This record gives sequence, C-alpha cells and structure tokens, in this order.
Amino acid sequence: MSGCFIPVVVIDHILISVVEDGSNWSMGLRQLFCLGRALLRKSKILVLDEATTSIDNATDMILQKTIRTEFANCTVITVAHRIPTVMDCTMVLAISDGKLVEYDKPMNLMKNEGSLFGKLVKEYWSHYHSPQSH
Repeated sequence: MSGCFIPVVVIDHILISVVEDGSNWSMGLRQLFCLGRALLRKSKILVLDEATTSIDNATDMILQKTIRTEFANCTVITVAHRIPTVMDCTMVLAISDGKLVEYDKPMNLMKNEGSLFGKLVKEYWSHYHSPQSH
C-alpha cells in the first residue's frame, strides 16, 4: 500500500473515504462536491443541470446565494424544476415539447397572463402554501 492515496473528505467531523466513482456517497453529497470543485476552479461559464435536485430546500437556498455571489461575474446557465432556484436569475428560458416558448426576465414572464413560466410559478406557490403540502 506504500504510495497509495485514498481520498478522504471530512464532513461534520466525520471522515468519509471516497471510492473512485463516488458510489459510496449520496447524490446530494456528490452534487455539493461538484459545486465545490466549480468554486475552486473559478470557471467563467458554469452549467448547472439539476445541480441541487438531491439537496433539501434549505441547503438549496444557501447554495443559490453562494452561486449568485461567487459567480456574479460569470455566465451561469441553470436547468432546474424548482421555481425558487430560478426566480432571481437574470433571464428565464422556458421550453415546452422541445421548443423554446419564452425568454425574458422572470418578473416580466410572471406579469404576462399567457406565460407558461407564470403559470408554473402560480402553480408552485399555490401548492407550496396549500395545507396538504405541510
């Protein structure tokens, strides 16, 4: 074993060894690790494809704030289904049936009566605030 390197990560004072493909980590932990790598790399373009789907809402909010501050001078392309994740994006691009149907600022789309994005936002908030969602 001389000269072998076993990667270990410390999370909440717990040592976690990392196997080569990361299969011993949860999806959420893998997503956090990848975001950490992007922060260290200081990328000018960041593509996040459902980057926080396996993370709870509270952690997602912290990560979104970090992304907005640490990548403020970068191009960030976010693919997400969580409405709060995209609400403070500069622009929103909505796709339906594989076709671009909208591209505008989130607030402009929400003001538009026929907006797909506006409908999704209303649906999200009505479900989020309904008694069955708690």
